[in-house]
Amino acid sequence: MKITSVRPWLIRSDASYWGEFLFVEVTTDEGVSGWGEITTTTRLANRALCTILRQIGASLTGEDPARIEYLWHKIFRSFTYMGSRGAAVECVSAIDIALWDIRGKVLGKPIYELLGGPVRDEIALYTHPNQAKFTSKEAVVREIRDIVESGHTALKFDPFPYQGSAVDGQAREQRNGYLDGSMTRKDEREAAELTALIRETAGADVDILIDAHGRFDVPTAIRLCRSLDEAGQIDWFEEPCPPESLNALRQVREKVSAAISWGERGHTKWDFVPVLENRLADYIMPDVTWTGGITELKKISALCEAYYIPVSPHDAAGPINVVAGAQVMMTVPNFYRLETSEWNLGKYDHLIDRPLDVSNGSLKLTPRPGLGVEMNREYLQSHEIELD
Repeated sequence: MKITSVRPWLIRSDASYWGEFLFVEVTTDEGVSGWGEITTTTRLANRALCTILRQIGASLTGEDPARIEYLWHKIFRSFTYMGSRGAAVECVSAIDIALWDIRGKVLGKPIYELLGGPVRDEIALYTHPNQAKFTSKEAVVREIRDIVESGHTALKFDPFPYQGSAVDGQAREQRNGYLDGSMTRKDEREAAELTALIRETAGADVDILIDAHGRFDVPTAIRLCRSLDEAGQIDWFEEPCPPESLNALRQVREKVSAAISWGERGHTKWDFVPVLENRLADYIMPDVTWTGGITELKKISALCEAYYIPVSPHDAAGPINVVAGAQVMMTVPNFYRLETSEWNLGKYDHLIDRPLDVSNGSLKLTPRPGLGVEMNREYLQSHEIELD
């Protein structure tokens, strides 16, 4: 069996927070294909990745898709002089996932059986409320109750309003991204009030996770974490500061009592080693579509196991993102929960051949080979975004 193409599928979809998904298909000369995903958070990045993927595909034509480790390094090392993190390793991630999908299909086994076999029967989830529905206290209560009644025992949200004056309905921070990392006292109080309301509604037995999205400078992150912990007894504070400075992360960690979660913007095992060695996080949350694929997520999980640190993959994009992370976590002892963007994943139904079963707050993988899902090619073709 030989690889014949690497094909990016950039598609329009209302199921995506960003309005589009980026899937990757690896095809072979024997008619077996595998699926991966990248789906970054910006349209600019998605389009750049499509161009890179096409170039990588030309270099993989004729290769044996079973040589997953070899192909991981072949692609990764091709970018060593321009920087192997970011776009390079995200392309590696999508192709790696697709290669594991192919391998499972060829052998007739789900991927988790190829990674050592399962250590659990299903995958515990944490999920997000739809904050667009947070139009009143009553609306917040309804949304949180729906999540709890669905069987989920952990939820995550970002309570912090975007900063800066609005232009055309967008705050400065939305338009331009990180600038000074500050937060007004008024917005801090509102964030604490929302967190307290969600804690009161969810109850003491539900984990409340806060996502700071790497938005704050050191003193602001410390202040906000303390404020929310006091208001809602939070169970983790995620990405307090932008990911470029581990010293900033260390300063925050030394001044707060809440658990720190880090890693969705960590690329490869090498980014996680200093975080683990310096005890900078209580939870590690790699994204299988960004950090190096199934191959690398399994290795990062093993590193974390040596430090008794739980792994909780960031999986907030499309269905391949979710099931690829789940396939690995079926085999990982030190697993906390897998992220989903909503408690009801029916929004993915039109993209895949069968719905994902997330009843009672856990994902049930099937014994179907590979990833266990097939993409709806007809939908992809009719919603593909044509690029020049």
